[in-house]
Amino acid sequence: MRYWRQILRFFVSLQLLPALESGEETLVGGQAVVEGVMMRSPHAWAIAIRKPDGQITTHSQTLVRPSEKRKWLGWPFIRGIATLGQAMKLGFVASKFSLDVGLASIAEEEGEKAPKISNWMMTVNMIFSIGFFIFMYKFVPLAAATGLKKHFLALNNNFLFNLVDGAVRIALFLLFVWGISLFKDIKRIYHYHGAEHKTVFAFEDHGMPNIKQAQAYSTYHPRCGTSFLMTIMLICIFVYAAFPVQTFWGKFALRIVFLPVIASVSYELIRFSAKHGKSIFALMTKPGLWLQRITTQPPTDDQVECAIVALQQAMELEAKHGGELVIA
Repeated sequence: MRYWRQILRFFVSLQLLPALESGEETLVGGQAVVEGVMMRSPHAWAIAIRKPDGQITTHSQTLVRPSEKRKWLGWPFIRGIATLGQAMKLGFVASKFSLDVGLASIAEEEGEKAPKISNWMMTVNMIFSIGFFIFMYKFVPLAAATGLKKHFLALNNNFLFNLVDGAVRIALFLLFVWGISLFKDIKRIYHYHGAEHKTVFAFEDHGMPNIKQAQAYSTYHPRCGTSFLMTIMLICIFVYAAFPVQTFWGKFALRIVFLPVIASVSYELIRFSAKHGKSIFALMTKPGLWLQRITTQPPTDDQVECAIVALQQAMELEAKHGGELVIA
């Protein structure tokens, strides 16, 4: 039973993956995982997981930016897709590591052999997660708006139709992130998410922080994946409204085809607003910061310690393979 509970926590964390990670090519970023934090620098990443016995286990690897492999992957509106793709892949690997540590700890306590999660099972999980995202945030809102259109003639207006579609999408997302926060095991991920944000903030101001320094900072960070997803949902309303497609499946195809385009634009807006906090574009990221009241929670010192250990590991590897970092 404990094994299945651990696997369920992993599965739910995959559905939260885009909301829990920072996908920008920046000095440091990270992601909350089950009972731990992953931190990455430009050329390295590391993860620290708190085991049931209180010990922290870590893993670190080197990392190459997409723009360093191919210069054109660093061009505006292309760099967003490349960076986000790498962030999703890295987030999946980090989540898998946290699952392996959790299963091994349970097996050790019970004197059994830890079950192995095969590659095909992981592939099925990832495919299901993508399918869940498309179904929940593309198909269902469109179906709901189409159904309401039969009863409200005003929805024949393309902008109003997409406004309702967008409202349903945002409501579903809010309901999901709030609903799973009611489960104690999942809410702990939100606490680790807060630990990651505090540690990144402290590092950007002081360099490598201690627990007390990190705890002094906010859990709300403008580069968070939560802000990114909310920005995407807001932009979707205006982009879809610009194309007066009439059929249901035509509208659905539009939502799939334009997903990478909207993600690229959202990435650039988040990047710009992080550097220009008082710009008009920064206003579009405000709802994402408000939403972090749910997806980030005040962490304990132990949880902040995990984030700092992960950051230390990443920075040590960064120094060996990426050279000296200068904090802006």
